[in-house]
Amino acid sequence: MNAIRIALLGAGTVASGVVKVLERNQEEIRRRAGRGIEIVAVAARNPDKARAALGSALPLTCDFHGLATRDDIDIVVELMGGIEPARSLVLAAIAAGKHVVTANKALLAQCGNEIFAAAQSRGVMVAFEAAVAGGIPIIKAVREGLAANRIEWVAGIINGTTNFILSEMRDKGLDFATVLAEAQRLGYAEADPTFDIEGVDAAHKITLLCSIAFGVPVQFDRAYVEGITRLDAADIRYAEQLGYRIKLLGITRRTDAGIELRVHPTLIPASRLLANVEGAMNAVVVLGDAVGATLYYGKGAGSEPTASSVIADLVDVTRLHTADPEHRVPHLAFQPGALADTPIAPMALVRSAYYMRVHVRDEAGVLAEITHILAEHGISIDALLQRPSGADDRHTAVILLTHETVEGRMDQAQARIQALDSVLAPIVRLRKEELR
Repeated sequence: MNAIRIALLGAGTVASGVVKVLERNQEEIRRRAGRGIEIVAVAARNPDKARAALGSALPLTCDFHGLATRDDIDIVVELMGGIEPARSLVLAAIAAGKHVVTANKALLAQCGNEIFAAAQSRGVMVAFEAAVAGGIPIIKAVREGLAANRIEWVAGIINGTTNFILSEMRDKGLDFATVLAEAQRLGYAEADPTFDIEGVDAAHKITLLCSIAFGVPVQFDRAYVEGITRLDAADIRYAEQLGYRIKLLGITRRTDAGIELRVHPTLIPASRLLANVEGAMNAVVVLGDAVGATLYYGKGAGSEPTASSVIADLVDVTRLHTADPEHRVPHLAFQPGALADTPIAPMALVRSAYYMRVHVRDEAGVLAEITHILAEHGISIDALLQRPSGADDRHTAVILLTHETVEGRMDQAQARIQALDSVLAPIVRLRKEELR
């Protein structure tokens, strides 16, 4: 049987991994796929630089559109990143009857509905395992392996840069800016790390997992996104004293108020497996009604880990290349006509427990005022610490953990506490998840 012929759009880190792994494991891949997978050409903005990066004599071109629509190409692999020109090239490839494999989470989180509809109409596949958690096969696990389950929630450490920073802050007691500079020096963080440290990258990924878990359209614009730039080393230390660790989590959960879709720093009990994922590693926990909690752990980025997922998609598409389109696995796990219109829940209706650090004057009655306000809003306290605040022994830091409550109620209580004359600085508040 003739080999499946593919085109690579982009010649960066992931593309070089795809070339290396396909060449190294070509016989194993052929045995799994039932036929060979051949790279016909690579499109690159700078062919000379691309040739050095790929370490291969593959044909190179600057004509991205021409390669994406060539008659002799079966699968277009989009590894460029960003929205444009990736969106236009993917849609052109689909219109030309090509299957698409992509690692571009931003593209699918923002334009996925349009792309999946175009692919459905044209009868081609769009595969995107590498778009979420790098080498971890989480898309296939949720979409296929857990197909018997009603998924209740998904929570994950899905950005390695932020996890590395938080791990270093906890281990070494350093502040955010110092650890970010070290992460950039080591290559864990980009020169412009905004998408990572502000939570946008994780939000792209949890948006895709939300759609697959609950069978809803892609809705990145409804996600709540909060990064780690305002985290203080003191809060990491206090959380540790209370038996928790702080991780940047992507969370999506089915509730009576709708589907929660959020990214933010989160306190997790130190005994949970997810709390012990360190460095640049990723991990995702999925709770299904039949299987219970399952954990998926591994490298969330890197040349060959991400290439592993890209090539797994290539094998899947190769196997199903000649299958009736109606018999293929749906892009978002549920049949296109069966996607639900369940709303994304507003943050005011999200239920969570909370960590609060309040910088106050150390005088009689202050703690009573704070706890009274919380009680008036129906918020009970789970744990409390009081620590000296700086060199001034007339000031103190009050650290509270609350039981679960509705966020809107917590907002109201915090506003009243912040307005007290005894409160000397903006209140620090973080969400806490038990992940039972």
